[in-house]
Amino acid sequence: MSGAPPLSEPIRLNQIGAGLTRRIEPDEAQRRAVARWLDLQSLDAFVAEMTVAPAPVGWSLSGRIMADAVQSCGLTLAPVPARIDQTFRIGLVEARENDASEVEVSLDDDAPDLIEDGRIDLGHHAVEQLSLALDPFPRAPGAEFTPPEESAEISPFAVLKSLKRDGDGA
Repeated sequence: MSGAPPLSEPIRLNQIGAGLTRRIEPDEAQRRAVARWLDLQSLDAFVAEMTVAPAPVGWSLSGRIMADAVQSCGLTLAPVPARIDQTFRIGLVEARENDASEVEVSLDDDAPDLIEDGRIDLGHHAVEQLSLALDPFPRAPGAEFTPPEESAEISPFAVLKSLKRDGDGA
C-alpha cells in the first residue's frame, strides 16, 4: 500500500454535531482501485455503514463493513473468495498542534487514531477496516506447502559434511 488512499470521504468535525451516520458504497471503478490498493484479485461488493459521535474523550467511529472479495492463495495464487461482515469501533482524538513535532508510536490496540486538519476521512477508515478484516495468509482449499527435497549435490550441509570428512583424513 503506497500513494494516496483509493477511497476518500472526508467529513469536518463541525459537521458531526450530536452524531453523523454515513453509508459508503463505492462504484465499480472505486472498488477496482481499492482492490489494487489491497492487492486483491477483485472486490465485487463493498459497503461501509459508519457513525461518528462525540465521546467522553474525542469522538467514536463505529460501523460495519461488508464485502465480497477475492484474494490470491499465498501458495498457488489460486483465487480465494472472502466474504467480510464485521463491526468495528475506534476512538478518535484531535491532534494537538504542540505535539506536531513529536511522533508517538503505540502498540496499544486501544490507542485512539489522530484527527488531523479538523477532518475525518471515512473512506480511509473503511478501507483500513477492510484491510484488517482480510485473511493475511489466504489459502485455497487443499493447498499445502511442501518443502522441496534437498539434493545432496547442492545442499550446503552436504558441502560442510564433505569438508569435515576431508579435514578428518589429514
